[in-house]
Amino acid sequence: MKPTILVPGDAAALALGAEAVAAVVASEAAQRGMAIELVRNGSRGMFWLEPLVDVVVGGERIAYGPVTAADVPGLFDAGFISGGAHPLRLGPTQQIPYLARQQRVTMRRVGCVDPRSLDDYLANGGGAGLARARAMPAADIVRIVTDSGLRGRGGAAFPTGIKWRTVLDAPAARKYVVCNADEGDSGTFSDRMLLEGDPFGLLEGMAIAGLAVGAAQGYIYVRSEYPHAIAALEAALAQANEWLGSFRIEVRKGAGSYVCGEETAMLESIEGRRGIVRAKPPLPAICGLFGQPTVINNLITLASVPDILARGAGWYRDFGVGRSRGTLPFQLAGNIRYGGLVEVPFGLTLRQLLYDFGGGSRSGRPLRAVQVGGPLGAYLPASQFDTVLDYEAFAALGGVGAGLGHGGIVAFDDTVDMAKQARYAMKFCAIESCGKCTPCRIGSTRGVEVIDRIRGGQHEQIDLLRELCETMTHGSLCAMGSMTPIPVTSALNHFPEDFR
Repeated sequence: MKPTILVPGDAAALALGAEAVAAVVASEAAQRGMAIELVRNGSRGMFWLEPLVDVVVGGERIAYGPVTAADVPGLFDAGFISGGAHPLRLGPTQQIPYLARQQRVTMRRVGCVDPRSLDDYLANGGGAGLARARAMPAADIVRIVTDSGLRGRGGAAFPTGIKWRTVLDAPAARKYVVCNADEGDSGTFSDRMLLEGDPFGLLEGMAIAGLAVGAAQGYIYVRSEYPHAIAALEAALAQANEWLGSFRIEVRKGAGSYVCGEETAMLESIEGRRGIVRAKPPLPAICGLFGQPTVINNLITLASVPDILARGAGWYRDFGVGRSRGTLPFQLAGNIRYGGLVEVPFGLTLRQLLYDFGGGSRSGRPLRAVQVGGPLGAYLPASQFDTVLDYEAFAALGGVGAGLGHGGIVAFDDTVDMAKQARYAMKFCAIESCGKCTPCRIGSTRGVEVIDRIRGGQHEQIDLLRELCETMTHGSLCAMGSMTPIPVTSALNHFPEDFR
């Protein structure tokens, strides 16, 4: 049996030289007359160790990293294909402390399987959920998802079962399932990692959703900035047609508009129009894509469904705390020593995530603030780092509308200027606004101007900034405008000295 060597094809690993490593592994093996199987797997999400090369030894994976192309000949000399000793040897991959402390559910196959092999997916537990769903009535599928406590992982945290029930009960000759993979939040990459490392999990989740609501057509909306994810997804779809049965899936590429992460703007884009938000009601579950009832879920939400069907609602519900059930892949970025992906059940504290996994700041200075939930998320001070990672616990923080969002966490040390960060949030909205409503379109532009005056010494304008934020919160048509004030007001509340 040929030795198996796995070199990630994930975009983050490629950016750190994985393509050159894979090429040298192949050429070195050929020069030495060694027949090997080279697999391009997904990343495990430990980016400081990328490229992380796995070798399969006696059924166990041994990790070496971070590996450069120049390291490869020395690895062969050390007998790494048999797990030989080398300064880059990290031991059994699953025993690396960063991984061993996690409880991976949705991301458990990422890095472990060949993302372009349906057979590998099925051999590693895939397909069981879809097989079970095909043997039960639609209402029973919806009931299991409802009982699991699964909530939307895109940020809104709306109960998935309620959304599916609404679409199931809506009378229509045609219905749709849409996956929102327009991952545009700063510091987020779990969608990309799953698409590049385990795309069949998403396809299975969408097929189950189709059975649950009576839809025969699905769309995956992916941002065009993810070319490697799109390539992996299309390769998976080419193999999966027969397995998916009558359920068809198409990939639609976004054009880089942040507001198209909002569900109705995304629908407009899929239909071939400019991505601007729709007024609600009607809700997309009643009148969505092409005017038909539509399930819209985030990629991580849909990829969580196969295991729920395969293992049962109770199994999934046993993870987590309160109304936050299951796990969430958190993403650590910014000024953090060990940036990467951490999937754990709800219930840890933010401090545990930042220090036990993240190792504190990369600079070695004290962490002063973190932004949780993307560019429109709240800035939280160190005094709130002991908050439990739970939807309700974050929503209750200080009245600023904090939330977990998509699980992205960006860290800042004590050199950060929080007034400058507040300005960034306003400027981001001014650039990315679809322009449909006045509070968002005009308010964000005026907000940048007001913050500039405050930073220039006109401190009396702080009250005006707060009034403007209130107008945007209550007057904007969608979450883009109504959430832009969250980072601004949280910076004002927790770091007032930076504005004076």
